[in-house]
Formats: sequence, structure tokens, C-alpha cells
Amino acid sequence: QVQLVESGGGLVPPGGSLRLSCEASGFTFASGAMSWYRQAPGKERELVARIGIYGSTNYAESVKGRFTISRDNAKNTVYLQMNSLKPEDTAVYYCFARRVDRPMDYWGQGTQVTVSP
Repeated sequence: QVQLVESGGGLVPPGGSLRLSCEASGFTFASGAMSWYRQAPGKERELVARIGIYGSTNYAESVKGRFTISRDNAKNTVYLQMNSLKPEDTAVYYCFARRVDRPMDYWGQGTQVTVSP
């Protein structure tokens, strides 16, 4: 059974930092391109950052220079370090895995990030 379990969300003031974690199980983590998406109330889900199986990364323009995605294949975990947080970063953040060895995708359950004074 595949599971993606996010953690690390919470309430933080503007300018603060959070690190999200997503621990995967049930598939070969090293064969998964991993991403973080977010969905704010009343808005569509959007891609925040992606890291490929060889470590290449892509970011949404709105988070470039503030967020960093990384992965630790030994721990089956992908991270999202979020610095200089803004109120507009408030959203539910979802972990997403796309396997490269077979056509299957997986979503985590989401973790709430709220940026507010």
C-alpha cells in the first residue's frame, strides 16, 4: 500500500520559516519524481516545486529564491524548506509522487500552512 505522509505544517508569522516533510512508503522512492503542490481556499491546486529522480529542480515563480525542495532517498523523504513566508503562501500543501518505472501517481493527504501575524 502506497502512502505519502506530510508533516511540518502550522501557523507562522510573515517572514518566518517552515520545513515540510513527506515520507513515502509502498514504492521505490528513488524511482519517483516528487513534487509539492498547494491549494488555497477558492483557488485551484498549483505546483510549487518539483525534484526529479536525479535531483533536478523546478519552482513556481512565486516561490523562487524563498523555497527549496530536496530529497533523501535513504529516508524515502522529500522536503520543502520555506523561508520568508508571506500571507499569500497560506494553503494546504500536498506531496505528489510520479513514478518513472510505471505510469502511477500518488497524492498525500495534505498539511495546512498558515502565514499570519
